[in-house]
Amino acid sequence: MDTGHHLILFDGVCGLCTRLTRFVLPRDPGGIFHFASLQSPYGRAVLQQYGKNPDDLDTLVVVRDYATADARFLTKSQAALTVLETIGGIWRSVAVFRILPVSWLDRIYDVIARYRYRVFGKHEICFMPSPEERSRFLGL
Repeated sequence: MDTGHHLILFDGVCGLCTRLTRFVLPRDPGGIFHFASLQSPYGRAVLQQYGKNPDDLDTLVVVRDYATADARFLTKSQAALTVLETIGGIWRSVAVFRILPVSWLDRIYDVIARYRYRVFGKHEICFMPSPEERSRFLGL
């Protein structure tokens, strides 16, 4: 695995989070993003490494350059914006939202997170990648 990739930690039973993962995979043919569920031993270890509660599953996490000394831990709106900006194309235009205060963006994120299971569903088991995608998922 090359260094410099970004790690997405997602709620593996959340329908919205699974959709985000399935959205990113085909739009990231270069493999910039790697993935792990928050519930996995790997995901829990990463959260603990950054002093976060591994039982707190209400946020998307991105660790930029996770395999380097310059790793940066991002959550909520900043994580979501980073994912969309990084996959590029028309999605890069979400950068315009960075002019808004992070506290505002995080409040919007929190509302979406609060209702995500009701709107997008909750699975009994974590999302499993296809054999072709498996190398991008850590801790499986």
